[in-house]
Amino acid sequence: MTSNFHSRLSKDLSSILKDADDYNVIIKVGKYQNTKEFRAHSVILRARSPYFKNDDWITKENNLITFNKPNIIPTVFDMVLKYIYTGELDLAKQSGEDILGLLIASHELLIEELFEHVQDHLIEKQTKWVEKNIVFVLNSVFKLEGCEKLRDYCLESICNDLKSFITSNAFTLLDKDVLFNLFKREDFQIEEIIAWDSLIKWGIKQIPELENKDDQKEWTDENYEELKNTLNEFIPLINFLDITSEDFYHKIQPYKTIIPNDIFDEIMTYYLVEQPKTYSFIQIESKIIKPKLANIISNWIDKKNPKLIRTEKKDPLYKFNLIYRGSRDGIDNDSFKNNCKGHYSSLVLIKVQQSNKIFGGYSSIGLKSIGDDFLIDSLGFQWYNSSDNFIFSFEDDQDMRNMKISRVLNNSKAILEYNTTGFNFGWDSLYMEGKNLCIYNWRGDYENNLQVGATYTIEEIETFIVTINQ
Repeated sequence: MTSNFHSRLSKDLSSILKDADDYNVIIKVGKYQNTKEFRAHSVILRARSPYFKNDDWITKENNLITFNKPNIIPTVFDMVLKYIYTGELDLAKQSGEDILGLLIASHELLIEELFEHVQDHLIEKQTKWVEKNIVFVLNSVFKLEGCEKLRDYCLESICNDLKSFITSNAFTLLDKDVLFNLFKREDFQIEEIIAWDSLIKWGIKQIPELENKDDQKEWTDENYEELKNTLNEFIPLINFLDITSEDFYHKIQPYKTIIPNDIFDEIMTYYLVEQPKTYSFIQIESKIIKPKLANIISNWIDKKNPKLIRTEKKDPLYKFNLIYRGSRDGIDNDSFKNNCKGHYSSLVLIKVQQSNKIFGGYSSIGLKSIGDDFLIDSLGFQWYNSSDNFIFSFEDDQDMRNMKISRVLNNSKAILEYNTTGFNFGWDSLYMEGKNLCIYNWRGDYENNLQVGATYTIEEIETFIVTINQ
């Protein structure tokens, strides 16, 4: 049996580092007024990192190896050396900026174990600092190989509250490569006109001469050409056909010269020829959503593109007949069940307190299910079957960009009949319990696209019977 004495070994190596009277390496770190010299032993450095096995870093002076690293500050390098000699690291009292510096230094010095640990620490223990300094973090680590976890964490955090970020001043400080990656993400869901406005603002920020010209009338042809070159990779990422003609006239037309001719011609063809002339947004008697969101929901019911705008001569539209409203009928389980029982094809909408968010669900078999097609499981719970059900969320009553939908996965457990809830999609995927709306999805009966593990207080709730308008 092998005995381990790591604790004593670590202590002895620590004393060697502190009292390095037989050192053969001098490492100078930092710059300007923030510099420091460290003494070390080449044999230990080489044993702990492949970086030091390459002689390119070596400069000999008075029989000593000297090593200059002006891009690493003393505080960070002190942590690096302590880790190299003792395998110990205490980040509890370190600033977020120094921990990020340690991540970058460990990447450069090829200390893989330290690099992975620090990356995880930033994500798990420095969440608030990272989110507060998210642009600084992204710009610092975006091109670091192996830093995908931290990079994706930052980009996902941005996309979770995209509108606030993209309209902030911090947005204009993003590096070009970071911005391009952000625009290409599938979860980059924002109104196209907002994306365009923010892109123009970012482009102007990159050109100092334009920053000083508040009036676009002062711009020269050279200014437009420079902005065009700055944004040429981004223009094809904007879906101009999702921008209203009014916004196009006021916000796109003034920048015509920076848009490639083929793209601009396509836009003009759409607005002048191809754009549907008659819109038939579904009417809905709702205090929670606007009619255009009912159009999205109807497309979800038909399993079609949610943004498809239907004209009067196309597919049959749905009618939404209000049968229950919480502010009128009472927000509690009994009121919900009494008003919603005995109906198929039902839509429920919920506005929650202290938020603009809207949640909802559609059930082709009703919310207070009826009929004989049910299953009683081993626990005595009664389940109803449907392959058409889904739950969803909107960021506000007009959201057409950040909407999320989760379709039923376990058809046999689409709706749960339960005595302590008003309605229950799946095993607590989305359910009403008195005045509370809960989203947990314990068993994965529905896709996991909504924010789970959340409980909200219901501000308003409505139920509609959905019928086809022939």
